Amino acid sequence: MSVMFRITLPDGSVREVAPGTTPADVAAAIGPGLAKAAIAARIDGEVRDLARPFDGDTSLSLVTMKDERDALELARHDFAHVLAEAVQHLFPGTQITFGPATDDGFYYDFAPKERPFTGEDLPGIEAEMRRIIARDEPFQREVWSREQLIETWQRQGETFKAEWAAELPDSEELTIYRQGQWLDMCRGPHMPSTGRLDPAAFRLTRVSGAYWRGDQNNAMLSRIYGTGWLSKKQLDQHLFRLEEAAKRDHRKIGQEMDLFHLQSEAQGSVFWHPKGFVLWRQLEAYMRRRLDAAGYAEVKTPQLMDARQWEQSGHWGKYRENMFVVPDEVPNIEDEGAVLSGEGDLMALKPMNCPAHVLIFRQGIKSYRDLPIRMAEFGCCHRNEPHGALHGIMRVRQFTQDDAHIFVREDQLIGEVRAFCDLLDSVYKDLGFESYAIKLALRPEKRFGSEAMWDWSEQSLRDAVKATGRDTADYGWEELPGEGAFYAPKLEFHLTDAIGRTWQVGTIQTDTVLPERLDASYVGEDGDRHRPIMLHRAILGTFERFIGILIEHHAGRFPLWLSPVQAVVATIVSDADEYARQVAADLAKAGIRVETDLRNEKINYKVREHSLAKVPVLLVVGKREAEEGTVAVRRLGSQGQEMLSLADVIARLMAEATPPDLI
Repeated sequence: MSVMFRITLPDGSVREVAPGTTPADVAAAIGPGLAKAAIAARIDGEVRDLARPFDGDTSLSLVTMKDERDALELARHDFAHVLAEAVQHLFPGTQITFGPATDDGFYYDFAPKERPFTGEDLPGIEAEMRRIIARDEPFQREVWSREQLIETWQRQGETFKAEWAAELPDSEELTIYRQGQWLDMCRGPHMPSTGRLDPAAFRLTRVSGAYWRGDQNNAMLSRIYGTGWLSKKQLDQHLFRLEEAAKRDHRKIGQEMDLFHLQSEAQGSVFWHPKGFVLWRQLEAYMRRRLDAAGYAEVKTPQLMDARQWEQSGHWGKYRENMFVVPDEVPNIEDEGAVLSGEGDLMALKPMNCPAHVLIFRQGIKSYRDLPIRMAEFGCCHRNEPHGALHGIMRVRQFTQDDAHIFVREDQLIGEVRAFCDLLDSVYKDLGFESYAIKLALRPEKRFGSEAMWDWSEQSLRDAVKATGRDTADYGWEELPGEGAFYAPKLEFHLTDAIGRTWQVGTIQTDTVLPERLDASYVGEDGDRHRPIMLHRAILGTFERFIGILIEHHAGRFPLWLSPVQAVVATIVSDADEYARQVAADLAKAGIRVETDLRNEKINYKVREHSLAKVPVLLVVGKREAEEGTVAVRRLGSQGQEMLSLADVIARLMAEATPPDLI
């Protein structure tokens, strides 16, 4: 009697099948509808091809297009293979390299025979991809030997693939996937055939250069990017989001509103203009009030500390490549000789505030009764980001965190994390964000601490989120293996903005490593020394990036309390200049940030200009308004206007301009 495999289905039922049976066979046995809908199989949690036979007892769930995350990953991988076949058919002699799925699509790197590809090539490649999809070629998986792979690639002139095949680990099963006569070296999985792709659900977007294996010493390749989805509707929604994102680009709006600028003389640092810094100050004042009310004590710590301190904290060994290192010596001022001797001790600009906060904690003896200690700092930090990674004010080298560290006893941890989550929830809603997801980033491969410590820290955060009632699908609860910091796991808070993009901003981390390394302790109720648990936490993350997110979320149309300029008084005729000045003075006295526009320009010109600058309220005055003591109120984005008395205007704007925590 032959051995049978036991296949456990999601409903708990078990089917016995003979060796050689595939998930597709099981789907067909369940029913023709499922057989038609299935695109892949999840075997003991791993996504595999439908046509790959079972290799033992296993659990099985069938993947359909309704399983959007898995389906998108499969479709984008398939689109990449179809792209590569199309390019090689249209441009004979082109070599293939790699083509992974991405967050919103796919790309493939090619070595063209004659010239780099350009955007003009993309329409023809798209048309050829649609012809391949229409052929409905099966994706067929085959296991090959290393020698077979290398010989095939060398015979076909695929030198890049041959090089990669020669370096694959001996322990790895080497596979190729065919679609018709075309093949690629690939781990898979794939959908059953190219015909499962929607030919109207992809778009090739751009071409760029890329080095082979990411090394600038290697050959330059042509990378073709595409975006891929499950349906044309999804593609159209994505393209709309891209169009909206371009309109909301914080760099463009920042220039229109005169908020900030960046320039090469200070790579990765922001030049804040007066209006931009008003926005910063309003946000900082709001956060300071919220922290004061929540029992935080604000501190200020040094920018520059000795390398020995960073060695002790562990940052020197784990994070040094991201730090700006500074020699502690007076530079040579003579024309001859090196500027620096190279013999001075090393210091570093702080990339984070946490070690300095431990040093403050260590000043004086702390009792268990003193805990929790909530220590906050709007700390300016520097990180040595690569030039190519910098992006507007979203990713910079100099930034200010809304940072804080909470030193707690073990029995206080869940309560403090819960209080932090409630505070964060309130702040996000005040700033106009109604939706966010919570994710738990687990231990990375490169880390400090014992496995027992990581087990405890991770479970503590799980328990804390559960205590808040937010470990649910409504909050996008998810665990992310390998994504934690080198010293602690962390909760990440991902905001959803007005056009559906997500931004990871807030975080809280449970750390027992740094208090140990920096010898932080308190006297317990038993009279012995104990290590505090250190909670690293931020709500905004950094002011620079969060302001960039705010700009794009609100498209520059900030709520009145945050707006750099809350109102402009504009005249229709010069006869009203004196009245306009008086209106502005009365508004300023009431605390409204106001400017005047007395230029000899038509009012429609002024309206357009201030609309572009996203001024929320335009107060128009002419001779009649001056005589009657009234103001014509125009709201940003509205075609109409409302005639009000100056007293009513002041009362309304004062109410609207009150920060939400002061209402």
